[in-house]
Amino acid sequence: MRYEDARIEGVRRLEQAGIEEAENNGKELLFYCCDFTATAYLLHKMEEMPEEKVGEYFALIEKRQEHIPLQHLTGECYFMGYPMKVTPDVLVPRFDTEILVEEVLKLKAQFQAPRVLDMCTGSGCIIVSLKKLWREIEATGSDVSEKALLVAKENGLRNGAEVCFVHSDLFENISGKFDVIVSNPPYIRTDVIEGLAKEVKEHDPMLALDGKEDGLFFYRRIIAQGQNHLECGGYLCFEIGHDQAKDVSRLLADAGYEGIYVKKDLVGLDRVVVARKG
Repeated sequence: MRYEDARIEGVRRLEQAGIEEAENNGKELLFYCCDFTATAYLLHKMEEMPEEKVGEYFALIEKRQEHIPLQHLTGECYFMGYPMKVTPDVLVPRFDTEILVEEVLKLKAQFQAPRVLDMCTGSGCIIVSLKKLWREIEATGSDVSEKALLVAKENGLRNGAEVCFVHSDLFENISGKFDVIVSNPPYIRTDVIEGLAKEVKEHDPMLALDGKEDGLFFYRRIIAQGQNHLECGGYLCFEIGHDQAKDVSRLLADAGYEGIYVKKDLVGLDRVVVARKG
């Protein structure tokens, strides 16, 4: 079997299993299995594929057919252009979350060397990317999951980003004040989780998904407790669910935050809320 024949068959099997982006997934798994770049694949795709590689490739395809996330099979994904380790202990970084990072970077002109806290850091993709793109910040990431923090620390090391990671249930072990607090907290309503894609509900950590009864549990706690950890004139920046902009904005306004605005993602859905402490 040639490399190209294997890829075509892999894509066919993924399509039959109802896998979204089957074409891309089949290609990415072949690249991962054979250590190919796109250029290397074009050069060798009509060559015979070693038998052991054929077996490895279709073993990966079979796992993907079971809706195990592509990133769990390859152990990696890219976020803001940086390679991030991914395991079942962390939420798979999504492109939508890059909107949150981009909004924080717009604050550069307002601060010299700000202290930035990433609450519920998970894989660390947000704070590691911020440290790479805004080197002057004093960066801290926190999470209640010790296993997630191990992944986050590795992502900091592999990207050469100096970040202090703290094991903390929200602000429990956080000291001092910050100029920016950024967070992509669990925000999915408990009763909605069962209807999510298998890749999410069966493989992303429930700790990173469940926002309790109305999905706003962690926004309430971060907004309330964050008052004691945010400098006057500092910013609170959240990723939100597409239908939560009004509720999160109201919570911020009721807590006395100013300059509240909502940023949409690339498909026009509400994705980020930013507010300033007066």
